[in-house]
This record gives sequence, structure tokens and C-alpha cells, in this order.
Amino acid sequence: MAPLRAVGLVLCSLFVVALIVTQVQAEPARYDNYRVYKVSIERVDQLELLQLIEQRPDGYTFLSDPVHLNTAVKLVVPPHKMAEFEELTERFELKATLAFDNLQAVIEQQMKGRRETFGWTAYHPLEDIYAWLDTLIAEYPGIVTPIVAGETYEGRQIRGVKVSYKAGNPAIFTEGTIHAREWISAATVTFVLNELLTSQNAEVRNIAENYDWYVVPVANPDGYVYTHTTTRLWRKTRSQQNVLCFGVDPNRNWDFKFNQGGTSVIPCADTFSGPSPFSEIETRTLSAYISTIPNLSTYLDFHSSGQLLMVPYGHTTEPLDNYNELMDIGRKAIAKLRERHGSVYQVGNIAEIIYVASGSSLDWVKGTLQTPLTFAYELRDTGEYGFLLPPDQIIATAEETLDSIIVILEEGKALGYH
Repeated sequence: MAPLRAVGLVLCSLFVVALIVTQVQAEPARYDNYRVYKVSIERVDQLELLQLIEQRPDGYTFLSDPVHLNTAVKLVVPPHKMAEFEELTERFELKATLAFDNLQAVIEQQMKGRRETFGWTAYHPLEDIYAWLDTLIAEYPGIVTPIVAGETYEGRQIRGVKVSYKAGNPAIFTEGTIHAREWISAATVTFVLNELLTSQNAEVRNIAENYDWYVVPVANPDGYVYTHTTTRLWRKTRSQQNVLCFGVDPNRNWDFKFNQGGTSVIPCADTFSGPSPFSEIETRTLSAYISTIPNLSTYLDFHSSGQLLMVPYGHTTEPLDNYNELMDIGRKAIAKLRERHGSVYQVGNIAEIIYVASGSSLDWVKGTLQTPLTFAYELRDTGEYGFLLPPDQIIATAEETLDSIIVILEEGKALGYH
């Protein structure tokens, strides 16, 4: 068996060429005949190999992170890497099952849907989302007001709205799409926002009118735009780190237990935490805005995928101060979520239920602001499509998520958290 160091040298030597080609391309990236494999991790050397590829991808892309033994990950293999992948599969005795034989076809399926008017049968670009927010501001004067929750490297605003039916309410901050490629996150947040304004359901009206909602559908606008115009699989911000590497993982860049595990110091890696906490204008300005919200009792963060409801912290499996109460609320929430469409979620501490991940927004809000109700969702699905979830699953995903949010707020109220 060849040593991992030799494999790493081969991957690294080709990495620079691949990055140069990627950064100078003018046309949107296509993934024709890119294959997606489900790869089982059964041995330490297999895990080390996949982690090495993740750090120096050289054309490969992970749709789920190689973190633990006895798990499986989705790996995108470009056509020109097939021979190498087959060699690595044989050399390291990897069990690799073909999930999709043409990633471009999966992406094109996700791009389908009606976009003539804003709705939830399609995924929408940033300009459509912002235009829709403007429509709400005009249609609900005195209830919906605009907020600018931050700024971006490329000069965009991190926009959102505040929904308030009366003064003195406890506040809820909802954040979507901090990871650019997780489109179902923005779609779910906008669906929930629409229901807060239009639903006649008594439970929805209760949470709409008795809380102040601060809603930010896209917390990483530059990255989100980039996924629509250039590279669908982009995750990070778009700040230039060096001549070859762009972006920081904006959910590893917050100033709480920074770089305490689950991050990378390699600028081209997807989980690059940045040169310092709050190095990114997005995280720096967004955190400053959240700090100004009065009576903040609840923070809800939306990601994909995996069907998980997570509580802090990501840097340790040690339970936080109100761990038992949050877990009890979480168990009731996922039970309610399951009722509508049968989706099965798990609840747990970030570090124990998914992987160690330090420097996240959720951990910062809990650890720095001491916000009592703090949850992060990994929305649908459990691996078939990941963050390439087809648009025909948007409404069902959002409906069941809203059901669970109602439970979180009502259970939190019963415990006096609001």
C-alpha cells in the first residue's frame, strides 16, 4: 500500500493547476459526466486519505464531510480524475457505490421550477429574494420594516426584515444560507416569513404576533450569488486570501472558541476558518447587528443537509448550562416535525451528533450573548441529494420545519425563556 504522503504529493502537485483554471474561467462551471460516489469509511487509513483529498481537493468535491469511521460520504469525481479515483479505490480498498452518474443533470433538475412570481416551487437568486422583501415592506407597513444586518466583501448588503405586530415582544433571529450552496435554507426561511404574515392558523398567528422576528434569508450573499452564476458547489465567502485561494467558511469564523477543532488553516479548504476570528466583514458586521437586538430570546440557524436539530456547542461534547432543557425541547420539536410528512430527525449537541465544528454563529450567540434558546437545523435530506435537494421538496421541508419551530417557542415559553 502506498504511503499517504506520496498520495498527498501527487494531489498537491496538481492542485495549483486546477485552481488556476477554476479562477480564470468566465463561464459558469458545468459538471457534465461528473460522478457522485457514496464512499464508506471503514479504516483509519481510508479516513486519512479522504481527509487529505478534502484539504487538497484537486478537482474533487465532498458533498458531506469525511469525519468519522463507520460512516459514508458523498464524493464528486470529475471525468479526468476517474482513473486516479479507481486506483485509489483499489489501493485503499474503498467501498464506493455510484450515486449519480451525471452531476450536471442533478443540478439542472434543481434549477427547474416556476420563477415568474416569487414562491416555493423553485429556488430563487438573491435579487429575487431582495425584491420580494421590498414587496413585503410595501404591503405590510408598520409591521414589516427593512433591516441591514451586515455587509459583504463584494459590497452587498446582508438584508432582511423585522416583523413586529406590537411593542415589547421577545425577539427571535433567524439566519439562512450562511453556507452558500445550501439553497433549501433560504427557501425555508422565506417560507416561514411568508407564513408569519399570511397564515390564518391559530398557532402560527400566535408566534407571529407575540414575538418580534428578525429574518435574514441569506447571510452569505456573495457566496450565494456565486453559486447561481459561477460554481454551484461553492460554500464560502468570496474574499481573496491569496493569488489562488478565495473565501472563508463563514460558519467557522466567529469569535467564540475559534479554531478549537473542525476547521482548516489551509486557505483553499472548504472549512478554512480565516486568518483570525471575525476576519470576514460578513461575520463581523452580522455579529455586531445581532448584538444590538433587544430582548433576544431565540436564535434559529438553518443549514442542509442531514435532518438534524442541533444545540451548542460545536467545539466540545461537554453539555452547556441548559443542555437538558434544550434537548427536551428538541425531542418534542422533532416529534412534531415528523407528524406532517414522516421526516425523521435526530437531536443533539453539534460536536456529538455531526462533528466537531468550532467558531460557528450558533456557538457565538450562545456563548457570547447567552441567548437561551439556540438551535441549528440541518434540513432535508439524509444523503440522497444533500444540498442539491429538488425544488419539489421545498414546501414539505418548510412546512414541517415551521411545525417544529412552533414547538420550540411554546416549550421555551413554558420554561420562562421569553
